[in-house]
Amino acid sequence: MALAPLPAAAQAPAAKPAGQYAVGDRLAAPAPGQGAFREISWDDLIPTDWNPEGFLSSLELDKLEDNDPRAAEALQRMREEWDRAPLVERMAGARVRIPGFVVPLETSGEQIREFLLVPYFGACVHVPPPPANQLIHVIPDKPVPGGWNMLPVWVNGVMAVGRIDSDMGTAGYQLRAVKVEEYVEEQPKRR
Repeated sequence: MALAPLPAAAQAPAAKPAGQYAVGDRLAAPAPGQGAFREISWDDLIPTDWNPEGFLSSLELDKLEDNDPRAAEALQRMREEWDRAPLVERMAGARVRIPGFVVPLETSGEQIREFLLVPYFGACVHVPPPPANQLIHVIPDKPVPGGWNMLPVWVNGVMAVGRIDSDMGTAGYQLRAVKVEEYVEEQPKRR
């Protein structure tokens, strides 16, 4: 039984050209910054005392086959646990800037009017969705280009805390996006 990659503090590889990400790739953590929006990482959305794998400790997952009914039960239990993952309440009202990948929810012609922001490439599309505390439901002030499907972006906006269900997963946070821009990772300065 294969599970989705769990949230981790691991850094992602250097930025890649569009379309060069593999399922599970994460974007580099933001550098500390100044400005109207505080840069946060995905780990900031996970309560420090929450263990997303805790309920799996009693299962012997390595002994299960994909067609084993116990594997389906474990996956269903994981989904239920992750959909009710605890949230960081102090994020309510925070003005934040966070990088992630776009998973469209509502489109209009060539534009995306509503989307999920996810922490790693392929989340919600190729693998089971991440926990609710790793999904952000975004409504941008201005629609974003339709070609940004699964592309990395920076999103600046005001955070709300509360669950929203969609066909792609349960988001624990919402972000009213003031600005959505393509993700560009700073390159190290050459000497």
